[in-house]
Amino acid sequence: MLEKMDNFFTARVDGYDEHMKSNIEGADVFYGYTAALLPKPEGANVLDLGCGTGLELEAFFEMNPGAKVTGIDLTKSMLDALKAKFPGKDITLICGSYFDEPFGEDKYDAAVSVESLHHFTKEEKVPLYTRLCKALTSKGYFILTDCFSKSDEEEASLRQELLKIRKELKLPDGEFYHFDTPLTVEHEKEALLTAGFSSVEVLKNWDKTYTLKASK
Repeated sequence: MLEKMDNFFTARVDGYDEHMKSNIEGADVFYGYTAALLPKPEGANVLDLGCGTGLELEAFFEMNPGAKVTGIDLTKSMLDALKAKFPGKDITLICGSYFDEPFGEDKYDAAVSVESLHHFTKEEKVPLYTRLCKALTSKGYFILTDCFSKSDEEEASLRQELLKIRKELKLPDGEFYHFDTPLTVEHEKEALLTAGFSSVEVLKNWDKTYTLKASK
């Protein structure tokens, strides 16, 4: 059975941090690695898509305690856990979908997303990334650390499996259910470039998890 995205994470908030750090190859490193790529100046303004409990923000606030962060996530219990971690920090939390929430324009020095965007198609991501690109300042950039399919065949197979299950269960369109359907790195890069980013670099990987940097 598929679970709605917010229900899935609400049920797993207790122990979530330890699960993520222990069960994904490289997670003991890539959260800190991702944080180190974010801007260092005090007061830097960062948007976090699918922020969850803020695992990537732990090292970031150690490096830049005066940063401003806006975090968007579907799951209130995750946001509550994040808020409890960082008392006194300049954090704005939004409980909602990053596909729906307005980002504004020319606002953020950087954006980040870790292990959140691997549930969506290229076609779904292009409009999101277009809005994200516009929300960044002229020298802004997006750091994406996420899991990816190893081949076009794997990507297509996972998507078809999800569509089959949704059809069998007669699930309505427009609702998010937890099922991993990662793109390949090349298709992710294509989505970002189509959305208006000027360049996309692959910086590092840990098995199926890669860190990409998309510059405005």
